[in-house]
Amino acid sequence: MVKETEWNKQFRIGVDSIDNAHKKLFSIVRKLIHLSQDENNGQWACAEGIKYFKNYAVKHFADEEAYMQSIGYKGYEIHKHLHDDMRYKTLPALENDLLESNYSQESIHHFLGICLGWLTAHIMIEDRAITGNIPNRWTKDHTGADIKALEDGLSDTLQNIFKLKSTVVSEHYNGENFGNSIIARLSYRQKEGRHVQIFLAFEETLAWQAVDPMLDIQLKKLDKIIKNATKEISQQIANQVGVYLHLHSQYQLESSHLMTIEQFQKEFDTGCFEYSLLFNTGTGYFAFCIKLLQ
Repeated sequence: MVKETEWNKQFRIGVDSIDNAHKKLFSIVRKLIHLSQDENNGQWACAEGIKYFKNYAVKHFADEEAYMQSIGYKGYEIHKHLHDDMRYKTLPALENDLLESNYSQESIHHFLGICLGWLTAHIMIEDRAITGNIPNRWTKDHTGADIKALEDGLSDTLQNIFKLKSTVVSEHYNGENFGNSIIARLSYRQKEGRHVQIFLAFEETLAWQAVDPMLDIQLKKLDKIIKNATKEISQQIANQVGVYLHLHSQYQLESSHLMTIEQFQKEFDTGCFEYSLLFNTGTGYFAFCIKLLQ
């Protein structure tokens, strides 16, 4: 069930045109939530509403970008990259899920949950930075060979473990809740004393995909087994990515823990991530995030 959303003053950034557009986007999401609960014809009404939401969001991105340029906003390039990420990767991937499921209620709720989470985080962090209310979270905008190497390494590793082809949905994942998930936090220490934390989030359906084929029993009710297996898989993925990036000999694993989605989302409020990627495997979503600690 998608949580009801409402507009309140905490979402105001102080620019009327932008605030009004945000109100409109939340209003569209609210109407789509109500429509999605209509078991008779809600899914088809949602299909049209989702197209309207996408078109309005893309127009808003362009208007917001024009405003940032008009005031000479220094964070424009990174902010535009965040919009492009949503515009050209996340929304098309979500639309593809909707089409493949014939706009099922589950896929509609998945779409709305991702969009609602993205809007909330984007407004409260990136958009408020436009008017100087808070500092910009993304101090670096990774592009080129480094991000490509990480994406390729993760895609190959996911293919090897899950036998699934994955696509990058977002290069600036903000911790949005993409459904029931298992989240692992791995803490590493560099020889020189620097610490790194890696967070890996698996949608439950993806975690089952890795473990179920190994055994001739149903594990969906055996949560502890699934969670412990996923934590071990997380370490293997991190190790393999370290090989791709030539980091495996530089860092030593100190601890690994499972965490709740609430704890995971708080990490995005308390510091900047060096990398934060979201993948769609077709069976479930997977997030891979790296935070450097002093």
